[in-house]
Amino acid sequence: MTDTTSPRGLIGTLELIADTAPDDGLSLGEFVDALGEQAFGVILFAMALPVCIPFLYGVPQVMALPMMALSAQMAMGRPEPWLPASFKARRIEKSGLVRMARGGRKWFGWLEALARPRLTGLSGPTAERLVGAIFVLFCASILVPLPLTNSTPGVALVIGSLGLLTRDGLLVLAGLVLGIAWIALLITLFSFFGGAAADVLKDFIRSLL
Repeated sequence: MTDTTSPRGLIGTLELIADTAPDDGLSLGEFVDALGEQAFGVILFAMALPVCIPFLYGVPQVMALPMMALSAQMAMGRPEPWLPASFKARRIEKSGLVRMARGGRKWFGWLEALARPRLTGLSGPTAERLVGAIFVLFCASILVPLPLTNSTPGVALVIGSLGLLTRDGLLVLAGLVLGIAWIALLITLFSFFGGAAADVLKDFIRSLL
């Protein structure tokens, strides 16, 4: 199902969830329920935000498999998102929720404000199934056990998900291009350098910091 819900206030909702969460945090199921809107774009956007934030340890790993499951459901044309109980039971610490909301406002607040319907064919039902299949690959790359390698596919998922829920095909396209370029880089590195690719990638990332 294509998400037509306006994202205005979505980051604000995340800030409210973080502020009102109990000290022991929330389960993933409680987090999704607190979002209110049960649509693929909304949930994927919210789950991908913490994946973008460097040094937010633990949260990306909590989110990666559920995001992969939701993306697969999109690819199969499921009308509504569903998560198994084992995924819903995963917990997110309050500190992680707070950093997620702050990072979302800092890095993506401007993008949320600019999003609008355009190139809507790229966010329609047929395109959504293809996008879901590609998102599965992005989520899989998040599980690659290398430091600071979550951020790029996370950003791609945030941008693409925001495009889906606002019917902004330009954002969907931007997210896909970024994520596919990242996957291509990983494949190239491991093809040429094998096991040493991890060290090459680490050195490259450190050079950017």
